Amino acid sequence: MASFRSSQSLSMLHGRESLLRLIGKRRRSFSSSLACRLRSQEDSDLRSAELSRSVEKRTFSRGDKGHDLEWVSCPADGDSVRGSDLAADSHLDECLARGKKRKFNQRTLLQVRFFSEPRGTNPVQVDNAKVNDCEVELHQDNQLFNSFESAEPPGPSLFNLDSGNGISSEESMAGNAAKGEVADPHFSCRFSTNARLPKIDSCQAKHKYFLETCIVGRRFCEKAELQHGARIYVLREPENARDENAIKVLCENQGCKFILGYLPRELARYLSPLIDGHQINCEGSISSIPKNALDSVPITLVCQKVVQQCDLISEIHEDFELLWEKVLHANESAKVLPISTTKYQQNFCLLLEDVMNNHSQLFTDEEKSFIGSFCSLSGDAQRLFIRLYAQKGPWFRSSNISYKEISDLDAAIQELQLTGYLCSFSPEIQSDLYELKDVLDVLTVNELRQLFSKDLAKNGRSPGHKQELVETIVSSYLSGSCPILPKKFLKYAGKLVKISSGSNVIFNRIQRLFFLNGEQDLSAFLLVDIGLIKFPEYTCIVTQPIFNCRTDLLEYEEAIEVAQIIDEALDQNDMEMISQCIKISDSRMTFDFCAKTPSPVSETQPDFFSHFSASWVYSKVFTLGVSIYEREHRYEDATRLLKVLLKRIKYDSRRGYWTLRLSVDLEHLGQFNESLSVAEEGIGDPWIRAGSRIAIQRRVLRLGKPPRRWKIPCYAEAVKRKITEVKITGRPLNNETGTKNLFYSYDGELCGVEQLALEYYADEGGGWKGVHSESGIWMTIFGLLMWDVIFSPVPNVFLSKFQVAPLDLLTDDFYPARKDSMESQIKKIQEGMAEEMLITSWQLHHGTLCHGVNWDKFSLSDLRAAVSCVGGGPLASLCRHLAMDYKSWSSGMPDLLLWRFHGGDLDGGEAKLVEVKGPRDRLSEQQRAWILTLMDCGFVTEVCKVNPFPSS
Repeated sequence: MASFRSSQSLSMLHGRESLLRLIGKRRRSFSSSLACRLRSQEDSDLRSAELSRSVEKRTFSRGDKGHDLEWVSCPADGDSVRGSDLAADSHLDECLARGKKRKFNQRTLLQVRFFSEPRGTNPVQVDNAKVNDCEVELHQDNQLFNSFESAEPPGPSLFNLDSGNGISSEESMAGNAAKGEVADPHFSCRFSTNARLPKIDSCQAKHKYFLETCIVGRRFCEKAELQHGARIYVLREPENARDENAIKVLCENQGCKFILGYLPRELARYLSPLIDGHQINCEGSISSIPKNALDSVPITLVCQKVVQQCDLISEIHEDFELLWEKVLHANESAKVLPISTTKYQQNFCLLLEDVMNNHSQLFTDEEKSFIGSFCSLSGDAQRLFIRLYAQKGPWFRSSNISYKEISDLDAAIQELQLTGYLCSFSPEIQSDLYELKDVLDVLTVNELRQLFSKDLAKNGRSPGHKQELVETIVSSYLSGSCPILPKKFLKYAGKLVKISSGSNVIFNRIQRLFFLNGEQDLSAFLLVDIGLIKFPEYTCIVTQPIFNCRTDLLEYEEAIEVAQIIDEALDQNDMEMISQCIKISDSRMTFDFCAKTPSPVSETQPDFFSHFSASWVYSKVFTLGVSIYEREHRYEDATRLLKVLLKRIKYDSRRGYWTLRLSVDLEHLGQFNESLSVAEEGIGDPWIRAGSRIAIQRRVLRLGKPPRRWKIPCYAEAVKRKITEVKITGRPLNNETGTKNLFYSYDGELCGVEQLALEYYADEGGGWKGVHSESGIWMTIFGLLMWDVIFSPVPNVFLSKFQVAPLDLLTDDFYPARKDSMESQIKKIQEGMAEEMLITSWQLHHGTLCHGVNWDKFSLSDLRAAVSCVGGGPLASLCRHLAMDYKSWSSGMPDLLLWRFHGGDLDGGEAKLVEVKGPRDRLSEQQRAWILTLMDCGFVTEVCKVNPFPSS
């Protein structure tokens, strides 16, 4: 029970959820280096200059190459070190700790060449189709990325496919399947020239046109035997659930028809209207047989135009030519992509190219060369790396790696090791505690028991869980009872590989720059390809970079790493590590704010770009630190952090929370006068809003009673306004404190207080219909009514094709940048056009992702009833509140939205918002602020108090 409460308290810490969203899908290897450094510092006195090198030193890794590693020269003290990731990094850490370091000036270990020079090898050439047998010297080759830095805008690139014309995933259903592959096993990332499309000759003999294309989606069709030269024909499949333009390819054998697959989705998009309009007939033959049964099948289609009398009409002829031009363009675009390329491989290369086009200034020449070398890898090596990168890891048993699309696994592993993308486990080098726990994790519980049964028997214990088993084995190794543990383990587990630390850091950086967060990854491509999710359409107008320079990016990455370490320390309840992370944040924030002006408003960048700064991340670490110290009743430490936050960050909506907690913690320390003064100063802070403002005002009224204060504040009456309260009774399941309130409904079923209140209002409460919605229904209504405004073309708010909202939505920049269009929409709402706007938006955008919009929970009929009964005036006021300060007002709305019509649906209606509270619940300050605001907007609101039946 104690452990449950402990984990519950950790999850309820204020600021942790926000920090987790910032960290995203963390990789264990991402924070290992800095975490080890922090654990090794007993005095916890780390210099900020040393800390800034932790990110820099991991920017590149040559990977482990077994026992015959070359020796390298350390750039700090000149000593010779074995050229492995671990040995080099550990040696450099020792040099930094002893003070033996140069001033690197933000240069990476790549630039000081902290690795050996391969002897007798040539650098990778851009035009080479194969990787050299010897080790590749990546850092000397910069030609590949000349196109990225060219002042001339590049032409259509190899992977420049937007969401509208991208080819769907091989994992998709038939209508979505389109892999567009060619025989070339290598994947070039260089830009291609504009594809020359064959011109249509209106006098072409017999109106025949030839298309060299392919059949995709083989895995979703019958396993029909393919024959070279076999005749095929196409047939439309408009009922396809994934793609209404789907065109299936069939063959006929001995009177039986077999579906071989489908035409590529983008080609079918333009070819299907010609087939549906009976303007063209398509037949053809199989050009060649692929090696892999699931690979795309090259075919030749003969498309014969059906000549009709209506062709004499020029308009119809022009429409045909326009569509056919698009058919040819789509077909040529598909040809650029290699047949041996899987869709996830195409997506990964698209991600690389996009980042290199838009953020190349953030990478060194060596890093660009390393990224560019990925395009020179064989198809198998590329696919293997992407597969492993997308998995948790960090270590993988080569015996367990098996993918159908990788024909030669051993060759792919060797190639990735030679080029520094993978490294293998070496017991002579990688035998530290942290590494051992990782590698032991690849074994099952039975394998661990079988392998180390003798050692476990000596300890007299038999752990049941895998984690306990690993800890016992590691303890045995550390105590010296099993010194050959690494070698013994390796003989049993076989060869182990993992993504090298250098490539892991670089590609993590690329992924975060592409998605602009840590929560999305390569799976987002797949979800779009198979049609499970759809992102909104908008225009990306980029006029300024999100990071001014590489230094800003590295500082931001380091801050993210510190945030991850403090989160991991929370899981382990490691207060020493937590304190060190807070100290780091304190020192780095001091550096940032001493070097820059106190205001986050930049002359060159939008205000909301500050969310991608190191200071923003460190402020979140501080906020979480406050919650941790308060949980430990360390109120002096909490007040110290809060004072630092309020002093350094002057423009932030979180100032309300910080001011409130500072006042509360000072009261805990018995400093009542200072607590009151802090609250009074907060009243005049324009960044303290919504619930925080109400809470601080109520504190001033409570603490400021005579004799401390004699004057009554002007807001006293507004804060004490009476809120209508309705009391109902119910039969509770239990009355235990700390448990969820459960009652028996009118039908005798168990339910929460909200469902019980809905039943009351539907019956004796006045015949109301309604939903338990809280803020969700209002966020959905706002998103639908303001859809065009939210996704309007504003500069620098859309930087990725995978956004569900503009970057400034949760900031004060949102409303001013769209004031005219926003007020135009609000005026329409006030004039009673909300229902019509809602229906139109629902029909146009249904299923498309948008921040706050919940398509599944609320039906169109419920939404229509809500906006119709609420009325134009109150709804317009509500939308204006959300538009002007979405972050402050996006939570805390009343639990229930109720409505009822007068007579028929066309006779008008009324609505009511109800906050439901159980026997021991009370209104939060945010809920109180919302209710008072809604009353001012013209809404009918009340609180429904549910009490148990009185005991007899």
